[in-house]
Amino acid sequence: MAYDEALADRIHQLLCRRAGYSQQKMFGGICFLLNGNMCCGVTGTNLMLRLGEKKAAQALQEPFTHEMDFTGKVMKSMIYIKAEGTQEDIDLKEWVNQAVKFVRTLPDKT
Repeated sequence: MAYDEALADRIHQLLCRRAGYSQQKMFGGICFLLNGNMCCGVTGTNLMLRLGEKKAAQALQEPFTHEMDFTGKVMKSMIYIKAEGTQEDIDLKEWVNQAVKFVRTLPDKT
């Protein structure tokens, strides 16, 4: 499955100057990591975010969000944002910053 390369590039621009940044193809798309921890990514046209269980549950109340069930089982700490929710740069930046904030609480894997 192809992924939205324009969205991936926009995310790359938000994250590429951060310490510990890397990217890796997975989930049929591309994931962006900070210090070895998956932060966010793109699968198809969806933005994928790692927010932790509490914040992910709260985020699911927002428009254009839905549970991440890539494997057929809901991943409670991650969500998808539909393309409509990331069209504006300010919205994309806000979502990505939430994922960065969560991932910075995790121990480095690098």
